[in-house]
Amino acid sequence: MTTELVTVDLLHFHAIGVPLERADGTIKVTGRAPYAFEHPVTEPVYLHPVQATVARGRVTGADTAAARALPGVIAVLTHENAPRMVSGDDPELWVLQSTEIAFRGQFVGAVLAETLEVARHAADLVRMEYENLPHDAELDPRRDDLYAPDVLNAGYPTDTAEGDVDAAPAAVTIDRTYRTPMEHNNPMEPHAVIALWAEPGELLLYDSSQGVHRVRGALATAFGLDPGRVRVVSPYVGGGFGSKGSAHAHHALAVLAAQAVPGRPVKFALTRQQMFSQVGYRTPTVQHVRLSATADGRLTAISHEVVEQTARLKEFAEQTAVCSRMMYTAPNRRTSHRLARLDVPVPAWMRAPGEAPGMFAAEVAMDELAVACGLDPIELRARNEPGTDPVTGRPWSGGRHLVECLREGARRFGWDPRDPTPGVRRDGEWLVGTGVAASTYPRHLLPGNRATVRYTPDGRYSVLIGAVDIGTGTWTTLAQIAADALEVPVGAVALEIGDSDLPQASVAGGSSGMSSWGSAVVAAARAFRARYGEGPPVGAEASAEAPAEPGGDFAADSFGAQFAEVRVNADTGEVRVPRMLGVFSAGKIINPRTARSQFIGGMIMGLSAALHEESVLDPRFGHVVNHDFADYHIAACADVVDIDAAWLEEVDPHANPMGSRGIGEIGIVGAPAAIANAVHHATGIRVRDLPITPDRLLTHGLL
Repeated sequence: MTTELVTVDLLHFHAIGVPLERADGTIKVTGRAPYAFEHPVTEPVYLHPVQATVARGRVTGADTAAARALPGVIAVLTHENAPRMVSGDDPELWVLQSTEIAFRGQFVGAVLAETLEVARHAADLVRMEYENLPHDAELDPRRDDLYAPDVLNAGYPTDTAEGDVDAAPAAVTIDRTYRTPMEHNNPMEPHAVIALWAEPGELLLYDSSQGVHRVRGALATAFGLDPGRVRVVSPYVGGGFGSKGSAHAHHALAVLAAQAVPGRPVKFALTRQQMFSQVGYRTPTVQHVRLSATADGRLTAISHEVVEQTARLKEFAEQTAVCSRMMYTAPNRRTSHRLARLDVPVPAWMRAPGEAPGMFAAEVAMDELAVACGLDPIELRARNEPGTDPVTGRPWSGGRHLVECLREGARRFGWDPRDPTPGVRRDGEWLVGTGVAASTYPRHLLPGNRATVRYTPDGRYSVLIGAVDIGTGTWTTLAQIAADALEVPVGAVALEIGDSDLPQASVAGGSSGMSSWGSAVVAAARAFRARYGEGPPVGAEASAEAPAEPGGDFAADSFGAQFAEVRVNADTGEVRVPRMLGVFSAGKIINPRTARSQFIGGMIMGLSAALHEESVLDPRFGHVVNHDFADYHIAACADVVDIDAAWLEEVDPHANPMGSRGIGEIGIVGAPAAIANAVHHATGIRVRDLPITPDRLLTHGLL
């Protein structure tokens, strides 16, 4: 039997596609699911860090006497007495190993105490002395020291060029600059860890992580340990959005602290304020987009050039313009990325890195082109649909159904008839408009995933893989995949995840989880059935690794259409979004209930980016001044009124054995552009800088 036939059989069994309730729902809502800081441990020690108050410099002295004298304080660590690490390959983890300060908020000390309150009080008593060096923390696209990184996040090339953009014929040209701000991940559960040296060379961590094996590997390298003697446990995670996808400085600090109190567990949870300097953020971007087209809206050239920032301590290059390489057809294309190396914290992954900010600029530019050409924005996109992937020339895996998403979304949303004239619809003091944008996200399949299936004495199938559920529903969906692969009821599957002692699994990131882990689970189930048939003996076991990339001859991407209605108060500039709709093409949907939650969650995060989120960095001091929920605004329940997500019923036969593609991130992509385009339709004002706050509309002459 061929792989494709097996895939079809699996897809039409019982569990995949069924909207099962979350397997972990009850224990979460009843408070019985232990998050990182809540795992029961004996005689814990509490850690509170001391953070640098200069943006660049050196520590010249540390007065810890008052802190050490406080009752309940066990130890105070600085670079002078902290245990030594082995490897500085990852400079973000090189904590308390030197006097150098690379950004404001960097850990320069730590207090260990019997209670969290005492630790925090004592940390305030530590007096650090600094040599303050000149720093640079301001992103400016006119800088003369911008540079091209060797490679972008996810391995994409830095620049691409095809044809001659500057010489392309054009009846209509859009040449605009768009800006997106620094944004910070703010999952409900802050980053937290419990570290315990159970015995010399044996390290245990209870962690809030998107990838237990990734954290294990990073810490094993940093501390010179055998990875087999490092265990990371993370069964339940209160969100991550990318920020928990790798090891950060707080992991290293907790491990160092645990070395100072052998045999006692160290508990360390970042405060909300500390998260703004310690666990990554989305880089601010300045994006220059140029679109050339014929009079009837057919693109002749696309140029997307990006300037963004990275940290002097460690480079991270977000792939912001990559989406413009494949989204629409044009004979002449150019993309580039340039970085400013600044004295700031290290940027990192945030939901849909690259696509989220890049598609804001690209899709607002497409809306501007539609207006200039006198075309409906849906028709403009349909006219520029590529027949194959513009980057590789490969056919689309499972087909490219963007136009179907746009048409179906228009039908559901009531797009037609729509008067394209901006500023003509009014309801009392509210100006009303509608907007649309496209979305896309690649199907990622990460290597090295392995699963084990074991038949247990209670007649169930134990399925083991070191995957992590960060709130997306993995406890449920992986069990559904396993049940179909084994051809048993879901209740016969006992899933074990969230532990680095389990078989190797990739990080829960890049919308890759179900593709990567599910492929390994299916491979293990097939190996089990091939070895034991339908009547396995108790203790029967089989393991298998997910096969190599199955769709190498195809371009595997998901697509979607985002629709938004906005109301803009003509007197105050307040923007409200009473309706949002997303329609997506993402292959087979494993669980419609959890999938809808993911799509809508991404769309809400896109709404939040469009209207609220902006981390304001003061370049004089190198720190984010609105580093809490009082001043860093995110979408709340009152901001979300009528929001819905739908998808095309389809199967991608080339993507993986389940026929699915990732859905965790595509919901955020395009949503800010749809809202920005709707604001223009409502007011006639084109806002090209996020977030769209009242002051920006009033500055542009709303009144």
